[in-house]
Amino acid sequence: MSTGDAHGAALVERVIESVRPDPGRSMLSYRTVPWVEGGTPAPRPSDGLTFPSGRSLSPSLRAWLAFDGSLFDRHDWFHDDGTLAPRPLSELVSDELGEQPWGELFAPVDARFPECFLLPGGSDSRRVLVVSEPDAAGEYPVLAIDVDDLPCAALMYPGFDLYLAETAALIPPAPGDGYSAWLADPTYGPRMRHHAKHLFAGATAIEYPFD
Repeated sequence: MSTGDAHGAALVERVIESVRPDPGRSMLSYRTVPWVEGGTPAPRPSDGLTFPSGRSLSPSLRAWLAFDGSLFDRHDWFHDDGTLAPRPLSELVSDELGEQPWGELFAPVDARFPECFLLPGGSDSRRVLVVSEPDAAGEYPVLAIDVDDLPCAALMYPGFDLYLAETAALIPPAPGDGYSAWLADPTYGPRMRHHAKHLFAGATAIEYPFD
């Protein structure tokens, strides 16, 4: 895979080509979550679409929306009028895992994570795209939110592009263990470090008690 094919829209186009022969198949091996609802892609226009903060959609999000919008529709990304509907992190956690105690525990970091969107994946954990300072590829990070032991938010992917590619088994899993294993990868490590700097002051995660 060339450097140009490893990031953003180019990587997502490769995922789309891998999904296109059977778009109704499940994204996950442990739970049925179709790539495309009903098996027939329904593109969603993204021209002029921005996040409430004013930030632009990433190249990977635009590329996927040009293929199909049902993945996002099923995970409550949009208001009825077609505008994007982010949730602060504690609200998303409350909706997914319960307000008490989990949502309340994450409330102190809402100012750091005001625009969050749910993605498929995890059991006790969740995958959450966070709109923040984009990296060199114009992408926003994907976090793992885990409450199985000590509640934490950990950097997992540098963007929706890599999240899709690993989920589709288009690329091998990250080298090493832990949520932030992509940090050690020579291709994606620089992007991971960018997000670690902007989200966690150089660390890869925050744990309860949050400040």
